[in-house]
Amino acid sequence: MGTPPTPQTLTIDAALQAGRQRMSGLSESAGLDAQVLLAHALGKERSWLLAHPEATISAVQAAAWEEMLGRVEAGEALPYVLGEWEFFGLKLRVTPETLIPRPETELLVEAALEWLKAHPGRRRAADVGTGSGCIAVALAANMPDLQVTASDISAEATQVAAENARRHKLEQRVRVLQADLLDGVEGPFDLISANLPYIPSERVKDLDVYAREPHIALDGGADGLVFIRGLMQQAQSKLAAGGLLLAEIDPELAHGMRALAQEYFAAGQLSIRADLAGGPRLVIIAK
Repeated sequence: MGTPPTPQTLTIDAALQAGRQRMSGLSESAGLDAQVLLAHALGKERSWLLAHPEATISAVQAAAWEEMLGRVEAGEALPYVLGEWEFFGLKLRVTPETLIPRPETELLVEAALEWLKAHPGRRRAADVGTGSGCIAVALAANMPDLQVTASDISAEATQVAAENARRHKLEQRVRVLQADLLDGVEGPFDLISANLPYIPSERVKDLDVYAREPHIALDGGADGLVFIRGLMQQAQSKLAAGGLLLAEIDPELAHGMRALAQEYFAAGQLSIRADLAGGPRLVIIAK
């Protein structure tokens, strides 16, 4: 009786080459995405993969890799396949019920931390439309005496945000609750941050992410300012005197945002910071 044939062994280098080829039409960073995906499947750091291209992958690991790669090919966003994504140096849980954290949102966190460091007596913050809790967790992780109330209208999102607070041992300082903006949330707050839906309804369906990420986190109504307008109205009483409001916007909404700031915070100081692409992205209102 002969010896059964041995399945062909798969090396890390071969797996990465195949993954890069299969993802080349799906991503502008197919090589990097393949590395991230394989590292997750193997439970290793990406640097380890690059240092051990000749290492072989077990049958179980190869099956997990194939299953994850198939999900990406079927159109599922890479962060949802991984179940986590990095934001401001922190690994955070993400699900299809939460928006995937974007690099441009780190601009908001940087501005908030800058202001908090300059105002040591201001330590009560609110993050509105918190989603995965990325902003709230990043702020609390980098400001040890900050108390953050993180709200979202989605019950599923609040569960993810609470999990991320626990993951980074911040549950004592990050309070997560379900609410429509700040409706029913006791204030005032020294700092209010928000990355609310801001894409005009007529443009949402044209986005590549429309079929992959939650519509509730993208659609900002007819003019893209429906939820931001509601927050500005609430912030009149929820933002403490001398406090700061930070809101991420679509670059095309800068003019409308200036009008809203004049309507609700005529006596405040308004500035808008550009993102790395040079577009107006972050609205800053000092009350």
